Amino acid sequence: MHTTLKTRTAGSGPSLVLLHGWGVNSGVWQPIAAQLEQHFSVTYVDLPGFGENFQALPEPYNLANLAASVANVLPENSVLAGWSLGGLVAQQIALHEPTKVQRLVLIATSPKFQKSHDWPGIEPTILQAFSQQLVKNLSKTIERFLAIQAMGSDSAKADIKKIKSSIEASPQADIAALTAGLTILEQADLRAELASLSMPVHWMLGRLDSLVPAKLNDYVQQRLPPSHSVTVFPHASHAPFISHTEHFMADFMTTVKESTLK
Repeated sequence: MHTTLKTRTAGSGPSLVLLHGWGVNSGVWQPIAAQLEQHFSVTYVDLPGFGENFQALPEPYNLANLAASVANVLPENSVLAGWSLGGLVAQQIALHEPTKVQRLVLIATSPKFQKSHDWPGIEPTILQAFSQQLVKNLSKTIERFLAIQAMGSDSAKADIKKIKSSIEASPQADIAALTAGLTILEQADLRAELASLSMPVHWMLGRLDSLVPAKLNDYVQQRLPPSHSVTVFPHASHAPFISHTEHFMADFMTTVKESTLK
C-alpha cells in the first residue's frame, strides 16, 4: 500500500511530469517552470520523503516502491522527465508502467550511477562518504552535494544559489529518504532492461558533469536502439536546466514538443 503523493499541476497542453533529484525537491524546476507551462500541463512531483511528500515513505524505501508511488499519480500518456535520481525513477516507471509514458526525457541521469571497471560513474567512496556525513550534518552534506553537481559550470556559485533558493520554500527532506536514496544510487543497475523500452527516449547530458560522465553518450549511441537520442551540452555540469536554461529549453522543445504538440 502506497501513500498517495501530493502533486501540483500548472499550465495547459499535453501532460508533462517532472521528477527532481536527490537532496532537493520539485522547487528545483523553478528556472524553467514558466516556459514549460506555456506549452504543457506540468505536474510537479516531490519524490517520497522530499518536499511536500517528506512524510510519505514507502516501506521498504527502494527503487521499485519509489517508482510505484510516483506511477500512481502519473496522468496517462505523459511525457516523463527525470533529473538525476528522478531520472532513475523515471526509467523504472517506463520499464514497468509503459502505458503511462508517451516519451521519456532523462536529464543528467544514468541506468547505473556507481562506477565499475567497465562503466563510467560516481566513485563508490563518494557515495559512501555522503551516507556517513548525512548522519552527522544533514544540511552541510546536501550543500556539498549541490557543490559537486555544479562543479565545472562557469556559473557554479550562481547555480548553487539558484537551487538553494528554489528548494528552501518546502520542508527539508526526511533523513531516512536521503539515506535510502543514496543506497539506490549505489546499487541500482537498469542497463540490461533499457533496450526493451518501447517509447522514444531523449538523454540530456552535461559534458562537465562529474556525477554522470558524458561518456554515457557512447553507451546510448552504441548499445541502445535508434529510439534513443542524446544531446550533450558542452559547457554544462549536472544541472543543465539551471546553468544553461536557454540551450536546455531549445533542445527540450525541439525534441519533445515536436512529437507531442501535434
